[in-house]
Parts: sequence; C-alpha cells; structure tokens
Amino acid sequence: MDLNKLFKAMLVVLPIMALSACSSTSESETDATSSTSGSGSELATGGVETGGVAPILTPEEQQRLKYQELRKEHIIYFDFDRSLVSAQFAEVLQAHGNYLVEHPNVRLMIEGHADERGTPEYNIALGERRAKAVAKYLQGMGVLPSQMSIVSYGEEKPLDMSRTDDSFAINRRAVLVY
Repeated sequence: MDLNKLFKAMLVVLPIMALSACSSTSESETDATSSTSGSGSELATGGVETGGVAPILTPEEQQRLKYQELRKEHIIYFDFDRSLVSAQFAEVLQAHGNYLVEHPNVRLMIEGHADERGTPEYNIALGERRAKAVAKYLQGMGVLPSQMSIVSYGEEKPLDMSRTDDSFAINRRAVLVY
C-alpha cells in the first residue's frame, strides 16, 4: 500500500475512532481479494474495514453490564444454622438491589430454605430468617418493602437429595425469584 492510499484510509478511520491494522498484502493481492469476495464490505479507500473494533464503554456502562451479569445469580447461600448474609454475596445483592430501586414496579419473591438437619418446624423458621435477612439487606439499599415478599420452604425443597456436607451446603439458601 503506498503512503497516499494509507493517508486517505487514515482520514476515514480516525474520525470514527477506530483503527485497523494494516496488512502486508501487496496491492495486486488486495485487488484480487476485493474483486473475488463480492461481499460489498469494501470501502472506497482501498479495502480498509473497521468493523472489528469493539465500542469503548464508559465506567457506568461497564458497571451496568457487570450488574446485569451478576443478576443472573439468584441464589444466596448460608452457613450451617445461620441466617447472616455473607459478604461474598454483597455484589450479587447490590446488583439485584440497584435493579429493584431503578424498577419500582418489579416484584421479588425471596424463598428461604434449609437443609434437612433439625426439626421441620425449626427449619421452616430458619428458612424464614434467611429470607428476611436478604429482604432486610435489600431494604437497606433502598428497595421498597412492598416490592418484596418472602416464603419459607424449610427443608421441603432441597436442590440436592444426597446426605453429604456438600449437599447440605447447597440446600442452605435463599432464592430470588422475579
């Protein structure tokens, strides 16, 4: 590619803030490729394409996309016989909380669950404490109490039926249901 064609190509590319790498193909190879491709994606400036550059996101857009991805996680796990929300779920709950604050017409059901250890009555109460802990956490972020409802299933709806420590850990949870 000669300097004149390169300069013309840069005049097209720079105003749209996209930069494409120059290839090492000769002018005859470029002409042969553009005449055989027939895709219509060539530019009048010698075949320079700029479609491969991703848009630059603002920090706010990056945060929005991160929270959108975090909202896909809808289970909060708890330690044995505890209803305290662990700090490891702070970002997940922040993402859900921000969404609910921005969308006051959206309703959320918080399901509380327990593993099978303990009496059914105790586990119902424990599941309720877990659901209430998540609701209180979200209220602290500005989510309206009218947007949330809670239900406790205790030990009645386990995710894992095996009787191992891992399955017990999976069953100790609160589930966010929109």
